[in-house]
Amino acid sequence: MDSLMIMMGGYYSGFWIMIPALILMFWAQIKVSSTFAKYSRVPSLSGVTGADVARVLLQARGLDIPVERTERRLGDHYDPIKKVVRLSRGVHDSTSVAALGVAAHETGHALQHADAYGPLVARNAFFPVAGFASRAMGPLIIASLFVGLRFPPILYGLLFCFAVYALFAVVTLPVEFNASSRALKLLGNAGILTADEAPKARAVLNAAALTYVASAVFAIMQLIRIFLVSRR
Repeated sequence: MDSLMIMMGGYYSGFWIMIPALILMFWAQIKVSSTFAKYSRVPSLSGVTGADVARVLLQARGLDIPVERTERRLGDHYDPIKKVVRLSRGVHDSTSVAALGVAAHETGHALQHADAYGPLVARNAFFPVAGFASRAMGPLIIASLFVGLRFPPILYGLLFCFAVYALFAVVTLPVEFNASSRALKLLGNAGILTADEAPKARAVLNAAALTYVASAVFAIMQLIRIFLVSRR
């Protein structure tokens, strides 16, 4: 048992530095879930569904991009490869203020793609590297439990993976913030949300943005922790 704790101590040493980031991530998840649940019970006066909103906004820009329903809960996203907006059932078929905000946000990503928005282009270009780092991170963490972090290939491998993870999380922030600002502007210009409904949609999008901020903070703190451990 003592030898096992010593082996595990390498990777998990300094884990206390992660506690604030973990609390932030936990709070962000609670915030986004509670905010979406609250405003998903508030029907919009326009009576249109999330799918309707996405199609209207795309057509207004002359974009022939399909809008599909996905059965995956919280699976709302824009697929830049297949060029399709996918909305979960709770957004696709709902007329709530929350659903319209989320649908417009995902449509905002499609508009970013059409406009070749710089941060989105950078994130998409960086995605293969981030994917490789994500796949390599698990085996490296497991290996570090047995050989520790003093073995150079493990140490530098983890530093690389967490650096890539942190950079990708930071690059994602302007992409998400811009999509939300586009969404609110589009909904207002199209007259889909009233002046009273717009702040409610903004609250939903702000709560969702907080999860990306928490993810970026978590990634940066992980990188700092591994770096500090490596300096010992």
